Amino acid sequence: MSNTAEPGNRIAAVLARQRAACLSQGAPTLAQRRADLRRLKQTILANREACAAAVDADFGHRSAHETLIMELLTLVQGIDYLRRHLRHWMRPVPRHVALHFQPARSYVMYQPLGVVGIISPWNYPLSLALMPLATALAAGNRVMLKPSEFTPATSSLLERLLGEVFEPEQVAVVSGDAAVGAAFAAQPFDHIVFTGSTRVGQAVMQAAAANLVPVTLELGGKSPAIVDRGFAAAAAAALAYGKLANAGQTCIAPDYALVHADEAGAFREAYDAAVRRLYPAGPMSDQYSAILDRRHFERIEALLQDARARGARVVEVGHPLPAACARPHTLAPALVFDVDDGMRIMREEIFGPVLPVATWHELDEAIDYVNAHPRPLALYYFGPAGAGRERVLARTTSGNVTINNTLMHYAQDDLPFGGVGGSGMGAYHGVEGFRALSHAKGVFEQGRWNLSALLRPPFGRLTELILKLMFR
Repeated sequence: MSNTAEPGNRIAAVLARQRAACLSQGAPTLAQRRADLRRLKQTILANREACAAAVDADFGHRSAHETLIMELLTLVQGIDYLRRHLRHWMRPVPRHVALHFQPARSYVMYQPLGVVGIISPWNYPLSLALMPLATALAAGNRVMLKPSEFTPATSSLLERLLGEVFEPEQVAVVSGDAAVGAAFAAQPFDHIVFTGSTRVGQAVMQAAAANLVPVTLELGGKSPAIVDRGFAAAAAAALAYGKLANAGQTCIAPDYALVHADEAGAFREAYDAAVRRLYPAGPMSDQYSAILDRRHFERIEALLQDARARGARVVEVGHPLPAACARPHTLAPALVFDVDDGMRIMREEIFGPVLPVATWHELDEAIDYVNAHPRPLALYYFGPAGAGRERVLARTTSGNVTINNTLMHYAQDDLPFGGVGGSGMGAYHGVEGFRALSHAKGVFEQGRWNLSALLRPPFGRLTELILKLMFR
């Protein structure tokens, strides 16, 4: 659906058609849902090259391998996971019935909510649009998708491919700018899934509240990496990968590292060596991504300038960026030392290939620092099994945690994915995703005769005896 002067009216018309289809056709069967997921998977596989080319065009440069591995591979595996588990998830779940209501049975049945609105971001424009879509289809819903206006080639491709696979009464794509997005969020969907910045997430939630629409918000924040003593070298390799994948434009990228004060130098050397191994041709490597556009490039540059002005030490790592860089919006990997909370780089989500490094002397200092800031979407801990690890897990609250690696919790299909507090609310992936986009309807079936009838008027001695037994 193209942008128009009256996006709200056009979106409302499509929503009305989808809701009418929900009511007239009812909930899709297991076979229908599996068929929808299979068609979606087949479309992705058949258009792998077109998907990688579209993302590359939107970013100015992004490795095809990065798109295939970080977007399409996790997406295809996620769809397979949904198909395998749907039969079990769709079954009614028995619940307990107390003795005085017997004979009877209670159970929960999961039914589609209706029409789910999905607002997806630009940084992973394929997977963060299509994984919520697949989850919504698995739960039996109709879907309207609003992809990002900042990735027009990918959004156009999504509109074309999904239009070839699904009727608009089942899946519709709404293209357009921020005004279209605002009109989209204001519609009376049965649920909205939003992935993006905290600022826009607040606006989406406010718009949804007018219609009492529940929301799943996947936001971001500053995801910390706590590096325990003796693990600086091992952590550096994993942090370099997690920070530099997609040039740091990842909502769960490690945003800063907390390293023991005695190992900051060793960490810098190990991180530099890891970057050189990952990108032997430097930032001009075909495997290294560009920043999306000039606005985001200049925003990251401004963070670095502010940090330098306030006394931070910025150290470029890996092979240097050539003085005459032909690729626009390419930013060399860097570490930032001597940071403090007065610097914007320690207050704002970076979303780029720059990693601040703060130091600690006792592990509790690192834990206290994390807890003094908004709850992050992800937390990373590098260290041995034992009291230190258990203390970090028990005393910090974050969306998810990966231990001794980065990013990998997102790829675990059986784990819920979501934030907490300022990093979001609700979760999808795993059975939690299916349930988040389903209505859990409790059902109680009473037998022909039951003990609860004895608790109705007229009350007598038998009632008193039953109450005495129940209140013990």
